[in-house]
Amino acid sequence: MPAAEFVPSSSIKGITLKLTSVVLFVAMSAMLKATADTVPPGELVFFRSFFGIIPILGWLVIVHGLHGGLAVKQPGSHILRGIIGTTAMALNFAALAFLPLPEATAIGYAAPILTVVFAALFLGERVRIVRISAVVIGMTGVLIVLWPQLGGHVGETIGTSNETFGAMLALIGAGFSALAAVQIRRMVNFERPTAIAFWFACTASALSLFTLPFGWVMPTPEQAVLLIGAGLLGGAAQILMTTGYRYADASLLAPIDYASILFALVIGYYIFGEVPAATTLLGAAVVIAAGVLIIFRERQLGIERRKQRKASTPQG
Repeated sequence: MPAAEFVPSSSIKGITLKLTSVVLFVAMSAMLKATADTVPPGELVFFRSFFGIIPILGWLVIVHGLHGGLAVKQPGSHILRGIIGTTAMALNFAALAFLPLPEATAIGYAAPILTVVFAALFLGERVRIVRISAVVIGMTGVLIVLWPQLGGHVGETIGTSNETFGAMLALIGAGFSALAAVQIRRMVNFERPTAIAFWFACTASALSLFTLPFGWVMPTPEQAVLLIGAGLLGGAAQILMTTGYRYADASLLAPIDYASILFALVIGYYIFGEVPAATTLLGAAVVIAAGVLIIFRERQLGIERRKQRKASTPQG
């Protein structure tokens, strides 16, 4: 059988788009981290969200989707998604000021694991033994990453105390990211993905303005370039990620998210001089294994469901 039948050209296009989006998301995080020491989280959220609108609108114009693509059916759902997502974004951005980029990225991997738990609690999704096992494995990996911050090292220092605070911010942020994912799962049943992305960016921009009285700063020209660039990259990455899922199955593309740890390691080392701890690498590997287990199981279930539907469809 020719190799092209195993990896269709459309799937290769999807993989390329998704991988590019992962690179852009990590680059965006690096830009925000470079400014997070002096720029408050609310201001980071504003720049990320407001300037992220530009690529989204540009893409809609290119694909002639501006008309009707932004209509909403349940405005309240968008407001709730905006509150949850903005909180997640602010917590994750705040964590960047205290954590090495690879560690923040690894703790963020808790989000898809927690999504399984929250989907069962709030959406009534059935959780089988494989999912439960993967959740346990994944959270064990997160605990390994967090171990030095939980007292695993003797002789605490001020820096370690700051990293502990950052780790807690990142973990809570992962929880809110998981809640946002559950809300999006519910919304896609009645809202367009473009509308969800656009109105979230608008809502997050508006909500971030409420933090204006709490110490926004005037960015230096260099910081302004990084902040605007982060917003543009984030918006472009979102478009590439969404488009990638049009060309390949989610089960094929989902594991590519874990490539972000590789890019985070490279950027963290060469840009910020960060050398990851062994616990970070080990914990990330455990979490990735749990995530891949969930993805593999979902792919199997999807194949079984398609076979059942095909068998139940009248022939002729």
